[in-house]
Amino acid sequence: MTSPADPPDGAGTGGPRLRLLAVTACPTGIAHTYMAAEKLVQAAQALGHEMKVETQGSIGAENILSDNDVIQADGIIVAADKDVDLGRFAGKRVLSVGVAEGIHHPERLIERVRSAPVHQGGGTGGGPGTAAPADGAGGAGGKQRGAGYKALMNGVSYMIPFVVVGGLLIAVSLALGGHAQPDGGLVIPEGSFWKHVNDIGVIGFTLMVPILSGYIAYAIGDRPALVPGMIGGWIANTGALYDSESGAGFIGAIVTGFLAGHLVVWIKKVEVPRFVRPIMPVIVIPVVATSALGLFFIYVIGRPIAWVFEHLTDWLGGLTGTSAALLGVVLGLMIAFDMGGPVNKTAFLFGAGLVSKNPEIMGMCAAAIPVPPLGQGLATLLRRKLFSEQERETGLAALFMGFFGITEGAIPFAAARPARVIPANMVGGAVAGAVAGIAAVTDSVPHGGPIVAVLGAVGGVPMFFVAIAVGAVATALMTVTLMSVGSGTVRKSAVASAPTAPAEPAPGGAGEVLSGYLTASTVRQRLVADEKEAAIREMAGLLAATGKVTNADALIATALAREALGTTGLGEEIAIPHAKTDAVSAPVVGFARSAEGVEWGAPDGTRARLIFMIAVPEAAAGDVHLRLLALLARRLMDPGFRERLLAAPDTEAIMRVLGEIP
Repeated sequence: MTSPADPPDGAGTGGPRLRLLAVTACPTGIAHTYMAAEKLVQAAQALGHEMKVETQGSIGAENILSDNDVIQADGIIVAADKDVDLGRFAGKRVLSVGVAEGIHHPERLIERVRSAPVHQGGGTGGGPGTAAPADGAGGAGGKQRGAGYKALMNGVSYMIPFVVVGGLLIAVSLALGGHAQPDGGLVIPEGSFWKHVNDIGVIGFTLMVPILSGYIAYAIGDRPALVPGMIGGWIANTGALYDSESGAGFIGAIVTGFLAGHLVVWIKKVEVPRFVRPIMPVIVIPVVATSALGLFFIYVIGRPIAWVFEHLTDWLGGLTGTSAALLGVVLGLMIAFDMGGPVNKTAFLFGAGLVSKNPEIMGMCAAAIPVPPLGQGLATLLRRKLFSEQERETGLAALFMGFFGITEGAIPFAAARPARVIPANMVGGAVAGAVAGIAAVTDSVPHGGPIVAVLGAVGGVPMFFVAIAVGAVATALMTVTLMSVGSGTVRKSAVASAPTAPAEPAPGGAGEVLSGYLTASTVRQRLVADEKEAAIREMAGLLAATGKVTNADALIATALAREALGTTGLGEEIAIPHAKTDAVSAPVVGFARSAEGVEWGAPDGTRARLIFMIAVPEAAAGDVHLRLLALLARRLMDPGFRERLLAAPDTEAIMRVLGEIP
């Protein structure tokens, strides 16, 4: 962020106008990162200097300082409680302090940076605290799990555009450039414009799996892990390299991504002669890791995949004499399991191989093929607040891809939450396959989805659509159910234990803020509690009234455990307790005011009068809680905003003030 206005040279400073940079960062409580940034910008503006601040929160670096910024800078302030790479600031005056200094003494820091020592380059630094290991090693089990989840989500976030672009281009090319064949098939003429569009879409799909693997590895082992991760993902997806008719798909990519990342981290720890160190990240590590991982996959992991593929095909061949419903269930489970991976392709190729002899088998496959993307897309419509904005957009694309029988449209959801999404997909696929089998639905072309029925390739069209619809609904309902299930049901005793206050009727026209997570029903004009734990219990009771809290005791325990790591009292009479827990079924935010203030252990010694409580589900959160913290921290640094919030006479007025938060 930069100061919004540039005053005349020397204004308010008694000296020349300076070009200053800053980096703010904290290992926990991301709000401090943004509070320090806002305070530094405000102080620079008041003193007549130009200031740009890079924030390094848990959601990643924002407002990143460019090389030109550094070249032109007169000084850099690093207000951080974790390591910040100072190598890019060589030759510049650098002042390194804790993040709290940036919040409470920004003017003093701006004066001190004038005489700060010149950084000589090399190594990292910045911040008096000890940095957490980049790979999460040595931490508690929860921290390791968190690091793994972040690595997985890093890969998913980079993969999503490839899924969407590839899938939509294939679907559009089929819809606009495909020609129906006498047997009901759909063919795009070679050399035509739409064939080229289709080819581009296929490239997007081909790159999707290596991208997932590569960026999982990158999140664990940094840049040296990117090449082995991507090449490992390509190998995993190319079954011909290890005598398999199908690659390992996105599940194989997740395996190669984590293997590549941790392999690179291990290689980095090997002691090497000094003259070799400069070429380690560019040549030695990528070459060694790529070769080792690739050969390991081809000779060790790949061969079992090929063996399983062959025996699955033989096993399916033995099921043709069994009941149609049972065969439909088995094929549906396999189609939905890995969405284009080896299990999916085994079932698909089995059906395609018998399309001329027994089109009913392909009919079962064709009904199951669109269920995962249609079901996941439907889930994002049924319970929008369980999904991030990016996931909701991906859900719309998944619906479109599902219509054209592109099962891979569900992969981003399955990669992000495999334990919840894959079982839901399989249930829907099994239902669709069974219904199609019982109804003797036929498909005369090796493809699936509603598009094949529209083009006349399906026999028993009404039941074909019934099978798809029932399967998609089953997947959607199971997905939202698994995502909503917490650690128990709401326990009335927990809510009853919270202090109560006179009921405040929500105004009829009250709206909602913070993406709808904070509403008039979660606002309390006057907090009864006069100490921290009681305040957290009272706030938990307020949130429980929304019906989004499945276990109030667990929510309270998680919030108190977070306080034990470090106070969420931010100073300036603000506290933002927060919890990431499956004790809530959807993100929810509450706000309360305390007339006397509650002692919260804030660094500046002020008692909390403005208290926000944020609660988000563990599995469905993504970065929701971090972004909410960042939004609140930035806005609450405005004294005028705080004054208006304290002075608001009723709930409706409070909601109007809170509506100023972007």
